[in-house]
Amino acid sequence: MFEVSVDETFSAGHALRGYKGKCENPHGHNYKVRVILEGKQLDTIGLLFDFVHLKQILHKIINEVDHKFLNDQAPFDSINPSAENIAKYLYEETLRGMKELSREGTALPKISSVTVWETDLTSATYRP
Repeated sequence: MFEVSVDETFSAGHALRGYKGKCENPHGHNYKVRVILEGKQLDTIGLLFDFVHLKQILHKIINEVDHKFLNDQAPFDSINPSAENIAKYLYEETLRGMKELSREGTALPKISSVTVWETDLTSATYRP
């Protein structure tokens, strides 16, 4: 099994609806994101998935949330912008980007996990 990963960072604000504590108030984080792909097959030049393409996909998604108040951005205008929900959102958008980029008939590697750190010590991971 092969595995590749790409990390990215962004800054954003949010407030957790229904949370009883200081995180119900607007505040921000310098988020770190890691997307991990896995697969058994490499392409004809020996790559699982091109790092450049994965970075482009992730960068496009990050640009939509960077320096924004997440509660005002879809889908977080209707679901809580928790680290868990952010990780799942990034998974879904990364998968969409990979499918758009892939050539017809080309097998895509599986996204094994997306981890979002709110701080150096706290993170949430989504695994499909």
